[in-house]
Amino acid sequence: MSAVLFDFSGTLFRIESTESWLRAVLDEAGLALGERELAEAARALEEAGALPGGASPGRIPDELAGLWENRDRSAEEHRAAYTGLSRQVPLPDPALHDALYDRHKTPAAWSPYPDTSEVLRTLRERGIAVAVVSNIGWDLRPVFREHGLDAYVDAYVLSYEHGIQKPDPRLFAVACEALGADPGDVLMVGDNRYDDGGAAALGCAVHFVDHLPVEKRPDALRPVLDLVGAAPEQPVRNGRG
Repeated sequence: MSAVLFDFSGTLFRIESTESWLRAVLDEAGLALGERELAEAARALEEAGALPGGASPGRIPDELAGLWENRDRSAEEHRAAYTGLSRQVPLPDPALHDALYDRHKTPAAWSPYPDTSEVLRTLRERGIAVAVVSNIGWDLRPVFREHGLDAYVDAYVLSYEHGIQKPDPRLFAVACEALGADPGDVLMVGDNRYDDGGAAALGCAVHFVDHLPVEKRPDALRPVLDLVGAAPEQPVRNGRG
């Protein structure tokens, strides 16, 4: 393999818990909820799927269905979809819904998996090109910079910047072109079999990891270091997730 494409959320980084997310925004706004109220509001937001990178919605309201399907194609649609889900949950101040969305875009809301730095650094040392390919509605580059990982990434291919979202093979093609790599020599690593699996249609090998909390997934990325040595003609589709 000459290059590796990585998904962002649930693969290299994990978003904070819904309760931590809500607590941070309430603190910033100078508002307080009792612990029971806070836990109940956080649980409702999680069930609504309001935290990008968090749990999927239990149900998409009819009025948001079309927006949800295309949420990663533009910054505007992404914000509207997630704040729309958030507004299904009553909060002490309506302005908190936009504040919650803004919070999830900050580096403080994200933690790299324990082996992310090791794997990205080792790939760089081996001369393997790396791109981050993400369905997202905002610029995640500051997250990588803040966590000291930007130096290991050669290209960022973000759905909202191209108006294309995974599993469309065209997004993976943009990444391969940015790295100057033939898709047959590229490994895509992600946590979503449907979205990230779209790279297989382009001829990329695909490897999956589980979307788990950081403390429950200490070393799932390390097998990538072995897989990049696999012969291009041998598809790599095994993995956890």
